[in-house]
Amino acid sequence: MVSLQKGQSVRLEKSGGGSLTRVSMGLGWDVRKAKGFFGKLVGGSGEIDLDASCLLFDAQGSLLDQVWFRQLSTRDGSIVHSGDNRTGAGDGDDEVIQVDLTRLPATVQTLLFTVNSFLGDSFDRIENAYCRLVDSTNGKEMARYDLTGAGSHTGQLMAKLTRNGDGWDMKALGDRTSGRTFQDMMQTIRASL
Repeated sequence: MVSLQKGQSVRLEKSGGGSLTRVSMGLGWDVRKAKGFFGKLVGGSGEIDLDASCLLFDAQGSLLDQVWFRQLSTRDGSIVHSGDNRTGAGDGDDEVIQVDLTRLPATVQTLLFTVNSFLGDSFDRIENAYCRLVDSTNGKEMARYDLTGAGSHTGQLMAKLTRNGDGWDMKALGDRTSGRTFQDMMQTIRASL
């Protein structure tokens, strides 16, 4: 497993060599606990509704399809979202996007994964946030990126997968932005392509 920092890239290959066929991008988070009596009075507890999205782009940067809480599958079924988790409660991944790389049309050159706070809560209220890429054929975590970082932003570009010959590269983005859905963040998304 590779732990990535913002801007770092890694070639995605099966352990032992060969091309990947199926991966999942997991998103996990917790609500930051309020500290002290005053902190509990003014907030810092409750629930945060983060949403993971996957956007599919061609080589010219045109948006071909998307997967998010309002569209849980691509039109061809190659990418499927686990569904909307509105609290971040529980251990492990709170939302998962499954990708069958063998079924992606050849026109898809980039997959971009985003996270945003649908209710407009800032990342100041979030802790233990991460995205991780898992080889779905064997369950092994291949790369992890820590998303936690206090800030007034409500969205973040997590990572992008880019087609590289017959394989894929992953780049940790970590670009902060604002928006309740990926559509609100398109200016930042396009700049990262």
